[in-house]
Amino acid sequence: METFAPLLVLGLLLALVFAGVEVAVSLGLVSLVAILISTQDIGIAINFLSNTAYNALRDYVFAVVPLFLLMGEFIARSGIAYDLYWAIDRRLAGLRGRFAYATVLGNVVFAFVSGTSLASATTFTAIAYPQMKRAGYEPHFSLGLISGSACLGMLIPPSILMVVWGILTDQSIGHLFLAGIIPGFILAGLMAIYIFAVSMVRPDIVGHKTARPAAALSSDVVVEHVDGTASAGKDPSGTDMLISVIGLVAIVFGALGGIWAGLFTPTEGAGIGALVALAVGIVKGMKVDDIYKAVLSVGRTATPLMIIVFAAQLYSRTLSMSGIGNQLQEMITTSGLSPTGMLIFMVVVWLILGTIIDSISIMLLTVPIFAPIAMKIGLDPLAFALMGILTIEAGLLTPPFGLVVYAVRAVIPRENVSMATIFLGALPFCVMLMMVVGIVYFFPITTNYLIRFF
Repeated sequence: METFAPLLVLGLLLALVFAGVEVAVSLGLVSLVAILISTQDIGIAINFLSNTAYNALRDYVFAVVPLFLLMGEFIARSGIAYDLYWAIDRRLAGLRGRFAYATVLGNVVFAFVSGTSLASATTFTAIAYPQMKRAGYEPHFSLGLISGSACLGMLIPPSILMVVWGILTDQSIGHLFLAGIIPGFILAGLMAIYIFAVSMVRPDIVGHKTARPAAALSSDVVVEHVDGTASAGKDPSGTDMLISVIGLVAIVFGALGGIWAGLFTPTEGAGIGALVALAVGIVKGMKVDDIYKAVLSVGRTATPLMIIVFAAQLYSRTLSMSGIGNQLQEMITTSGLSPTGMLIFMVVVWLILGTIIDSISIMLLTVPIFAPIAMKIGLDPLAFALMGILTIEAGLLTPPFGLVVYAVRAVIPRENVSMATIFLGALPFCVMLMMVVGIVYFFPITTNYLIRFF
């Protein structure tokens, strides 16, 4: 029975996930079955489940997830992203494809305070897409660009995926945050090169049509709302810009800098970041109702996330205690594949899973098994983490379960744009993500360089 236990557990897990059972429930059921196989005692299995639940939910580090989400929500509602996009756009006036560049650069900066790709996707769809639409950008390019550049939100710190990866592997969350900065800038650079190439080869895609009068463009920023309505915003005042800049600097160099310098734990840094974001939001006009909605929104997002993270920790401990994890890892390491072949195998698994389930679920299912294998074959832990996150991020852009693409489409419900159009526009950005995976693999120093300074 022990020989078939790993295959039985893995097969049951995949069957439950593919059948549509919630990932948390699937992980819990599989963990219970694995413990029963290992101990043959239902009492021990139940005690193991309850002890794991107690220890997981009282763990101090778990508070970092809702706090970073709260920080990003306050920033998104405060109008800082609007000010940021306006400032970058005005500095790029006259540049062909300036709205596209402004979207990428805006996502780079916004990524330092959002923590999630979905927040970036919804925010910049509301702000940037109406501008690109009025300027004559092709929908597949503009919406694909917004979807692809939103992935910077999960790569540049603070990233929820990095937090979850750190929890699952016991790696330093601060080091993971640092490891994502250079690859994030490399990815943003590839996006800028892509925009430049498109604007040179096909200028009509970025609105540069010879028959279009320059006066057709307005300087006002138009913001799309989820209900399909639109409103024209005005150029932010100097005071608004100053508040936004000070707020961004305080969060990035205060909260994140404190984590990197060792002054704060990730949880403390997240709490400080959320507090600063709240203060900035209040100064910029957030009302009590806005704060209430922000907290409620984070609660709705964080609660199920915390449940599945707990279930994943249970799954990870079960694999370790029962020995099934070691058996699965042994099956892969003794398969005859070279270290590079094993990495390719893991990447392919991530890409396949990315077409059917969300990114966090992929991480919860695979990282407890794949991370020890990466250690055994000599891969740098930080480089492997970034390769995993980048590959899993590509799943956010692939059909039929590309969450970022669905988030972008949800913000513009009245637009006559198909999901296939957005997925097609996002395809080049999937390629760019995989190009950065290759860069990190061949040059792991890109993930380790900044750590030597902290």
